Amino acid sequence: MLQNSGPVAIAVLVLLLIASLYSWMVIFGKWATFGKVTRQSRRFLRTFRKATRLQEIAAVSADYQPSPLVAVFEEVYETYKRQTGGSGPPRSLPALERAAQTAASESVTHLERRMTWLATIAAVSPFVGLFGTVMGVVEAFHGLGQEGTATLRAVAPGISEALITTAAGLFAAVPALVAYNQFTARVREFAAAIDDFGRELLNSLEEIPARSAGPRGEIPQEVERGYYK
Repeated sequence: MLQNSGPVAIAVLVLLLIASLYSWMVIFGKWATFGKVTRQSRRFLRTFRKATRLQEIAAVSADYQPSPLVAVFEEVYETYKRQTGGSGPPRSLPALERAAQTAASESVTHLERRMTWLATIAAVSPFVGLFGTVMGVVEAFHGLGQEGTATLRAVAPGISEALITTAAGLFAAVPALVAYNQFTARVREFAAAIDDFGRELLNSLEEIPARSAGPRGEIPQEVERGYYK
């Protein structure tokens, strides 16, 4: 059937094959990335909740680098150090909130990278296949008109060969569409987890004065949950 296909159908099939291979490369890459992000985020969150100081978390944050929570923590921690020099309660919580929001937005954007290609392949591939089918049917009827015979035996082979491109378009589009929907849901879950972690981190920083104030309003250098150290 492929040997009897015209140049337009062959070109369409090659294009769909490239699109399908690329979509599967993106699918397997995102699958591995999201799995690693999930594992590292859980580990980092456990480490964060067990730690008593920000310095302890900062010292090991590089070990959980694939996690987007690390990016939020590092951005907030750097902003906090610029405000206080690394000790004492934060001076401007709105600045820390903006830092957390910026880091969260960048992390989500990074997670969404190359996902638009899956959506594009899912939306365009059926139409590319349909274009090949239409051109194949046109060529079949054109050849039929030249031969002058109008029997099913003469028309069916050309039409069946043309329909190959439609099947190839669906073969490329369906996995890309399913993967895009699944990955979009995962990204929304990651975005919610990042926002929750940002609020948890900011709440810890906001509670420093109430937690660490001494009898005369002094801030001791060592406290149980002294995140500012």
